Amino acid sequence: MKIYTKTGDEGTTALFGGKRVSKADLRIDTYGTIDELNSYIGLVRDQPVNQNRKEILIEVQDRLFTIGSILATEPGNTKVKIPALAPSDITQLEQEIDAMDTQLPPMKFFVLPGGHPSVSFGHVARTVCRRAERLTIALNQHEKVDPLVIQYLNRLSDYLFVLCRSMAHELQIEETAWKPRM
Repeated sequence: MKIYTKTGDEGTTALFGGKRVSKADLRIDTYGTIDELNSYIGLVRDQPVNQNRKEILIEVQDRLFTIGSILATEPGNTKVKIPALAPSDITQLEQEIDAMDTQLPPMKFFVLPGGHPSVSFGHVARTVCRRAERLTIALNQHEKVDPLVIQYLNRLSDYLFVLCRSMAHELQIEETAWKPRM
């Protein structure tokens, strides 16, 4: 399989199923952002503080490839076989959130991102996840998107927020409260 095909040299790309669309198409931007998120999740996974979370983060990356496949498939094309998301994927994130949350002090303020590179990488992943979610919702306003994709991205951003708090806690980094000037 060649890395370069030259078929995109005119600014188009093929969806699964063969339909060619502009590389500036909202669908392409959406699954491109999912790919960006997946790369950031890899960076978060590689942080030593997440050694015991590697398996769940690999699962998340796998689900993001699934979401990318769903979004890269031509709408209405039932001939292309793609993996599917399941409600249990969302439940898994919720269980992970709940497990981490039991180890954390209650939230009493908004938290400023940062304090340690590992935590900062997590917050970047979280914000890219929120952008991916917004793009997916925008795409859904034009073409139907599997509701589980939107739910998964919403829950994943929650997971990433709690993961950042957990990393800070485990690294003994004090969370910086946002104190708005009034």
